[in-house]
Amino acid sequence: MSTLDTWLQDYVTKQREVYAALPLDQVAAIIDLLRDAHAKGSQVFVFGNGGSAANASHFVTDVGKGSSDALGKRFRILSLNDNTAWMTALGNDYAYEDVYLRQLQNYAQPGDVALCMSVSGNSPNLVKAMKWAGENGVHTVGLVGAKRGSLAEICEHVLVVPDTHYGRVEDAQMTICHMLAYAFMEQTAGVVA
Repeated sequence: MSTLDTWLQDYVTKQREVYAALPLDQVAAIIDLLRDAHAKGSQVFVFGNGGSAANASHFVTDVGKGSSDALGKRFRILSLNDNTAWMTALGNDYAYEDVYLRQLQNYAQPGDVALCMSVSGNSPNLVKAMKWAGENGVHTVGLVGAKRGSLAEICEHVLVVPDTHYGRVEDAQMTICHMLAYAFMEQTAGVVA
């Protein structure tokens, strides 16, 4: 077996170990929170940086289209990392740490949900936004890697992916996001269309 073959097999083995250790009870709790937000018409805000931002956009697309189509009632869900003009204006005129906080200040109401994804759990822009959200009656969900970081201390719901490798954590975060979305698409989340 070549070095590359060994590395590839090792990557897959470690990814399987991460999936096997995911706290599914916590995934179910987030599904319950999303079901409640859907029933009440609450807004769901999703955001992250880098690969986690891409996962946030993907998740919002799956829920906004696929889950909403399956249920017949639309989810109110928005990715805060998708408006480049607004993000760069906020980053330029205030600080990069404010790019999510200031959007939440425009939109978020008590009872809404803010869900962020971070491998480190310490991104200042995420921490600042989630701290504000929690202080203003917004339910907070953090999907973080094994380092946990500040997000694990301030979020109401914390789901830790038990690894620190960026690729494995981001892969697992997207799998979690697919479970959250497909619970509604496949109508296993206790919501009837």
